[in-house]
Amino acid sequence: MQELITEVKELRKQLNDSVNELKKLGYNKAKSEYNYRIALAKEILIQRSQSTPVTIINDIVKGNENIAGLKLKRDSYETLHEATKEKIQATKLELRIIDNQLQAERRGE
Repeated sequence: MQELITEVKELRKQLNDSVNELKKLGYNKAKSEYNYRIALAKEILIQRSQSTPVTIINDIVKGNENIAGLKLKRDSYETLHEATKEKIQATKLELRIIDNQLQAERRGE
C-alpha cells in the first residue's frame, strides 16, 4: 500500500509540473501565433504595394523563409501544447487507477 501512496505522490507532482508547463506552452503558442500573423500581414502589404497579383500573394508570402519559419514555430508550440494536454489526461487516468487500487486494498479485496 505504501508503494501505491508513493506512486500517487509522484504522479501528483508530474501532474502539477505538466499543468505549469501547459501554462508556459499556452503563452508561447499564443505569442508565436501573434508573431506569425503580424509578419504575414506585413508581408502581404509589401506584396500588394509591389503590385503582385492578388491571386498568388498567399502562395508567395507563405513561401517566404521568415514567414514559413514563424509558422513552423507556431505549429511546433501547438503540437507541444496538445501533447502536454494529453499527458495531463493520461496522468489523471493513472491516478484514478491507483486510487481504485488503494480503495480495493483498504476494503481488503
